[in-house]
Amino acid sequence: MISTQQHPGGPSRPDAEDTDDRRAIVRMAAEFAATEIAPLVAEYDRAEQIPRELLDKMGALGFFGGVLSEEDGGLGLDYVTFAELIEEVSKTCQILGTFVSMPSGLVGASIEAFGTAEQKERWLKPLAQGRIFGAAGVTEPGSGSDVAGMTTTYRKDGDDYVINGAKAWISNLDVAEFFVTFASRDRSARHGGVTAFIIPRDTPGLTLSPYKDKLGFRPICTGDVVFDDLRLPADALLGEEGGGFKVAMTAVERGRLGVAARAVGVTQACLEDTVAYAKERAAFGRPIAEFQIVQSKVTDMAVGAATSRLLVRECAEALQEGRRARQLTSMAKMYASDVAQKSATDAFQVFGAAGVSPDHRIGRMYRDAKVLQIVEGSNDLHRALIGEIELGLRADGERKA
Repeated sequence: MISTQQHPGGPSRPDAEDTDDRRAIVRMAAEFAATEIAPLVAEYDRAEQIPRELLDKMGALGFFGGVLSEEDGGLGLDYVTFAELIEEVSKTCQILGTFVSMPSGLVGASIEAFGTAEQKERWLKPLAQGRIFGAAGVTEPGSGSDVAGMTTTYRKDGDDYVINGAKAWISNLDVAEFFVTFASRDRSARHGGVTAFIIPRDTPGLTLSPYKDKLGFRPICTGDVVFDDLRLPADALLGEEGGGFKVAMTAVERGRLGVAARAVGVTQACLEDTVAYAKERAAFGRPIAEFQIVQSKVTDMAVGAATSRLLVRECAEALQEGRRARQLTSMAKMYASDVAQKSATDAFQVFGAAGVSPDHRIGRMYRDAKVLQIVEGSNDLHRALIGEIELGLRADGERKA
């Protein structure tokens, strides 16, 4: 496992003395993706099941430690290296890029920021070390991105909390040992009524129902989480009662950065595959690489990968400086995923009928790129948010009266 120096107060710009270590984990990820992931990804995508031994290998190498502090079991990476690590894995499998980013996202960041010492020891440290996995239960069938509009509720019964409701499109149902989830005690209070909880997988009253045969994101187990008079002790509370919205917003920017980095990985994969195929595929007596229409599509992919990567880096540097970067991370998530979807579409056009074949990964990239435009807030939502901030209708992420 690679170890990096942890700076006081959390991750900071890397010093010269630990830059080599940080570069080493990105190089290690590239080698691991080529030798361990690439031979398996097509099969486990079809099977809708990532081999647990593959996740265990990644955990042993420290890939899940991300920007979490070494004190909490993480790597203490700077955000630039973190984004590069996600991109490198995502070129081969963006779902495993999700696993790399998730512990540093809401699942781990909420416990890092609001958890007790006991919660960090029980859940955060093994999560960062890849010994266990977690899941975040925010989205609901009716409220989607509207956290304050959730219908899952809780009530107090003595010192216990009793939760009823349901979450939808929750990932990691097959491997999660715990769920960071949210419920409201007073729905009329909107944001002020939301509270966060940590729910162990074996809690009575918890039902998990995976979806099958999804269009994209096939290897990650996603589905419904239902709470039926689920009873939790007082130590399951994460943060303060009524402080759940603040917990939910803990890692919004990290999540968007992660999606954008994964999208860059997909775009880069489409570019590399298209270049290789265009050189070997011949039509009308010459390689299709010599046709201007193919060159034009390759150009768009190359420019899209480069500009997306620059925007991701700018986001990473902003987060490294401790800025919220709400608008910037929305821009990166929206732009990079749009570029990934266009790149996958263009790559499919170059491959033609061959793109339908399971012998090529373009079909998988095409399916996954579409979903990247939806996760962590649909791109329509991000367009609205960016515009509101630009027009002065939203300040510091909150809508003005």
